Amino acid sequence: MGVTLDDDARQYLAAFEEITGVNGQDCLITTSESGGDRLLVVVSSGRMSEAIGPGGRTVRRYEEEVGKPVKLIEDADDPEAFVANTLAPAAVYNVTISENDDTVAYVEVANADRGVAIGTNGRTIEAARTLVDRHFGIDDVQLL
Repeated sequence: MGVTLDDDARQYLAAFEEITGVNGQDCLITTSESGGDRLLVVVSSGRMSEAIGPGGRTVRRYEEEVGKPVKLIEDADDPEAFVANTLAPAAVYNVTISENDDTVAYVEVANADRGVAIGTNGRTIEAARTLVDRHFGIDDVQLL
């Protein structure tokens, strides 16, 4: 499934790749808790530690360059793993994909991490819904 990015997202992704040396698969621009923009960058599978860098230096350098907070999400080949990655750092126990009229990912998370999975004003789960739709055609993400 191909992801179509707008000009801003393409520019942020190009800067990410230049600074980190890691391929970015997607870039979603969202509103942060403080009201400004936040970038969600989907990083190639297996390259997360390289994108973060020693002590977080590489990703911090990217944040300084773009002037926005960044959350990195690791790409995955299967939709269940990708759904779990979009909700990190919440502890996800299980993801079940149901394909009836709509395709829905049902996610079991630790009770203590429900708030983390939802995020402030629902930002985390809404971003997860957008990303899993873009990458796997999943219509909705529901917490159990």
